[in-house]
Amino acid sequence: MTDTQDVPGKLVLEDGRSFEGRLVGTGGAGIGEVVFTTAMTGYQEVVTDPSFAGQVVVMTAPMMGNYGVSDADLQSDSAWVAGFVVRELSGAPGDGGNAGLRMYLESESVPVLHGCDTRAITRHIRDQGAMRAAIVPNSASEAEVSAMIAAEPPMAGRDLASAVGTSEPYTVAAVREPALGRVVCLDYGVKKRSLELLAQAGFEVEVLPAATSLAELLATQPDGVFVSSGPGDPQAVEGAVERILAACEKGVPVFGICLGCQLIARAFGGTTYKLPYGHRGGNHPVLSKESGVVEITSQNHGFAISGQDENVAGAPELTVTHVNLNDETVEGVRHRSRPVFGVQYHPESAPGPHDSRYLFRKFIDAMDANRAMASD
Repeated sequence: MTDTQDVPGKLVLEDGRSFEGRLVGTGGAGIGEVVFTTAMTGYQEVVTDPSFAGQVVVMTAPMMGNYGVSDADLQSDSAWVAGFVVRELSGAPGDGGNAGLRMYLESESVPVLHGCDTRAITRHIRDQGAMRAAIVPNSASEAEVSAMIAAEPPMAGRDLASAVGTSEPYTVAAVREPALGRVVCLDYGVKKRSLELLAQAGFEVEVLPAATSLAELLATQPDGVFVSSGPGDPQAVEGAVERILAACEKGVPVFGICLGCQLIARAFGGTTYKLPYGHRGGNHPVLSKESGVVEITSQNHGFAISGQDENVAGAPELTVTHVNLNDETVEGVRHRSRPVFGVQYHPESAPGPHDSRYLFRKFIDAMDANRAMASD
C-alpha cells in the first residue's frame, strides 16, 4: 500500500550498496545492523522483539501487514527494530479496532522502507554478511549517510541486552492459586510469550533487571532461574556470568534461551563468535542429539557458541545437545551433572512452530525434581 505522504527513500549499506523504495510517512532515518528474517508470518512479534534492538530488519516474505495488528501478539510494550524493510506493506486493519501495521509502525516512530527489492537485499547480505546500514530519504547526500553509518557502533562488542530489559522488578502472576513455585527471570530482553508460558504452567515469575545484584537474586529463593533472550554480543554483557554461576552453585535449575544459552556457555568457560549473517526465521531444522528428533525452530540470533561434536570449546562441564542442520552450529547445551541447560533458538514460538515447547516442560520437571530432592 502506498500513501500519498510517502517519499522516495533508500537503504544504504556500509559497503556502499543501496536499494531504492519509499519511506512511510515523514521519512525519518533509521540506522543499525541490517539483517533478514525468513519468517513468513509474525511481523508484529518481530517488530516488538527486544532481540532486534539496534537492527534494521528485512522481511523476505513479499507482503507484510496483511492480517493487521493484534494486542495479543505484542512481545513487549514498544517496537525495538531500528528500521523495517518490506517489499509490500498491506493496509489491512487490525482486529478489535486496532490500527493496521502501517499505523502501528508510524505510531512507534519506526522508519519503514517499502516497495524495494527485498530478495536482492537478502542475497547481498548472504554473500557479504550483516553490516551497518541506514534507511534515509533520497535527498540525503552520500557524505551525510556515510557519516551516519560510521557513527553507529558495530554489533560485535556491543551490550544491548542490559539496556532493553526492565529497569524495575515486576511479577507475572501464576494462572492458578496457590502457585506451584517461583521462577526468577533475568531480563536481557525477554519476550512476553516466555513469561506467559511459565505463568500458564502455574509458576509465579519474578522478572529482575539485568543489573540485579547477586545478593538480591539469591534472596528471592527461586525454584528456577530463566535466562532470557536478548540482543547484542554475549561477551559484552557484564555480570551475567556471575549471576548464572551463583544460581548454579545453589543447585537451582537454570534454563536459558537464545542469548541466555550463550551466557550459560560463557559462564562455564565457553566462547561465542559472530555469525556471518545469523539465523532468523521460523523454519530452521535442529537435531536433538539426545532424542534423534529434528525440530523445526524459530530463531533470531547473530552470535553462536563455539563447539564441535559433543564438546563445547573451553567448557568441559557442558555437552552439546542440539545442532543446526543447515550449518552444524551449536543450538543447545546442558551441564553434565547439574540441572542447567539452554537452547539457541526460541521454544516460546512467538512467532514460529511449537516443536520445541517441550523445553519449558523440561525446565518445570527439573524444578519439581529439585524440590523433591530437597524435601527428602
